Amino acid sequence: MRYQTLIIGLIAYLSVGAQSSFSEKVTTASNVRLNVSNVGTFGNAFRGYRDGSGNQSCEFPAGSGIEHLFEGGIWVGGLVDGSLVAVSTSAYDAPSGYATGRGGFEFTAEVGSTLEQRSSLFDSPFFTPDAVSHQDYVAHFSDSNLLVPGTNIPINNHTQPLKLGVTMETFNWNYAFSDFFVILNFEVTNTSSSVIDSVYFGLWTNTVVRNTNVTPAGSGGAAFYNKGGNGFIDTFNMAYCYDHSGDVGFTESYVGQKFLGAEDKNGFKHPSLDPGFKAHYNAWEFNNTTNPVFFLPNSEQARYRKLTAGLNHHQCWDQNSTQNGNCGAKSFKEQLNDAGNRADLLSVGPFRSMGPGETIKVAYAFVLAKKLEDGEPNGTNSNYQQTIIRDNADWAQVAYNGEDKNFNGVLDTDEDANNDGEITRFILPAPPNIPKTKIVTNQNSIDIYWADNSEESVDPITLEKDFEGYRIYMTQLGFDVTKVPSLATDLKKIGDWDIKGNGLFFETGFSSIKLSEPKQFENDPTVYAYKYTLNNIQNGWQYAISVSAYDKGNENSNLESLESSLLSNNYRAFAGKPVNKNLVVDAPFVYPNPYYAGAAWEGQSNFQEQSRKLYFANLPKNCTIRIFTVAGDFIDQIEHDDNYVGEDIRWYATFGAENTDKNVFSGGEHAWDLLSSESQIIARGIYIFTLKDNDTGDTFKGKFAVLK
Repeated sequence: MRYQTLIIGLIAYLSVGAQSSFSEKVTTASNVRLNVSNVGTFGNAFRGYRDGSGNQSCEFPAGSGIEHLFEGGIWVGGLVDGSLVAVSTSAYDAPSGYATGRGGFEFTAEVGSTLEQRSSLFDSPFFTPDAVSHQDYVAHFSDSNLLVPGTNIPINNHTQPLKLGVTMETFNWNYAFSDFFVILNFEVTNTSSSVIDSVYFGLWTNTVVRNTNVTPAGSGGAAFYNKGGNGFIDTFNMAYCYDHSGDVGFTESYVGQKFLGAEDKNGFKHPSLDPGFKAHYNAWEFNNTTNPVFFLPNSEQARYRKLTAGLNHHQCWDQNSTQNGNCGAKSFKEQLNDAGNRADLLSVGPFRSMGPGETIKVAYAFVLAKKLEDGEPNGTNSNYQQTIIRDNADWAQVAYNGEDKNFNGVLDTDEDANNDGEITRFILPAPPNIPKTKIVTNQNSIDIYWADNSEESVDPITLEKDFEGYRIYMTQLGFDVTKVPSLATDLKKIGDWDIKGNGLFFETGFSSIKLSEPKQFENDPTVYAYKYTLNNIQNGWQYAISVSAYDKGNENSNLESLESSLLSNNYRAFAGKPVNKNLVVDAPFVYPNPYYAGAAWEGQSNFQEQSRKLYFANLPKNCTIRIFTVAGDFIDQIEHDDNYVGEDIRWYATFGAENTDKNVFSGGEHAWDLLSSESQIIARGIYIFTLKDNDTGDTFKGKFAVLK
């Protein structure tokens, strides 16, 4: 309850002074937790980091605490009626990020506008045939307002809007081969009566790659932000950032901003097809207006020049004074690879002309990846270290290309899979549906049940059922507290079963896991066909469990076997005592007892005192636990029922499942954070606990020791 109150308080705090039309959500389908707003901003400037209750900004992998973005947003610039230079920005260099009316945050949504959510998953409450991905966010906003909608607050320095209406969509999928990127798709319409020439579209980002579990976000001021190395890969049209010199061994990942493609009234636009259409990369020291090269543009004209002329096209991009006397001791590329705090701008254009009512379409992707280890320091930034982000960027491009398989912007013969006469983009091959799963924990064991729904999955390319088998994955003891967790790698396969007699894979069959009679649980309509039991499990420790389904693959389409997402189907299982039906025969107890300076399962947290944990065990189905000092002073009260999922203490918010409903307990255990009802740290000593069974009225008294 204390943790819930903390979150509610933060939400109230963030709402004060904020425009009534501003809303934001976090992507959750993929392994990327990207904060998206309805005014074209990304990330959240680490709002709420001080108490740990704010949204992730751009976390990857999910639950790792590794952040990659302070804030980002779109820039659009052009020449109005052939001469007036105007640039509208949804985000800009600001030490504390977005705020109502702050200069540079010029796109706004109307009062009542929010982020629409859609899903292509049939069992999602947001399912709609119009959805593109497993989780779409859709927003509509414009730069036309000079005042923040619903207020009398002027938007600082916003005096010459281009009058653009923007529809923004973000797409993310839970497939294992696509859960490392989020696609951003924009439709920009000229709502003015003027012609806008030489239009450029840009994605501005202030990327920062740090492990917030090791170094709390924003701690130490500039020292937190100035560790990033930046760069641009021209063959991928992708800017990127990585942790050059901070949190060594804990923050070994990249974040990329990749341009995917664009369209206007003249057709498809991409640098690989049109030499007159270019991708421009610029970077500058964050909020620095004095650096002669890497400076913040603080006028419409300067911002437009940044949009239209990239450092990557400058003679000194990859030449230094040794190669070119007009350049410095280090090339621009070499300077950007050094540690610093920078903003990036990746822009594309020109779109030659945008008349009233005309629209351009532009797509980018945030691409995340772990660095490929080669034993060298992060700052080496070698092509080998970039291997995974380059591969992941390719998958983002595949998703964008869709039916345009040869990426020429033309619907060629045999590319029109849906027979609509148009290129359909944002299409990915699909593995079988995720098996519906039920986890039941017991003393020193975990039962895993799953349904056979995956076996009815139809391949979107062949239109045939191509299910092949199931796999079970599990983490090792202490995966969550002994290192930086990454479920994508921490989950280890412990079981594999597939169709017998078709000449594929192991041909194990399903007889060892198939139930003789299907199983159903109370208040659960799912019929479970399979079961696997894990024995010799340590009580009280957290294990992540995932069940996946995989298909046969398709040689004709050059597709390997695809597997459903492990991350979207993972549960956190805590083995322990079941519900106690007789307090006299089986007495409740506390463990570990005594509790020393910390329990082994606690791990390290920015909120260490709030993240302690011991268990009350052998509890009745419904009971009240009260804790006292030996002197009789009241400490805390706990209300327990057998549906407990750890929602009342911080440990599970830090280390457990993102959705507490996926924390699975045995019914007879309840954790306590060793804090008083007033959230005060308790002293070492002997403590008394009393327990009342709320169903029978039976009582029990016990004691435990705290040594710290």
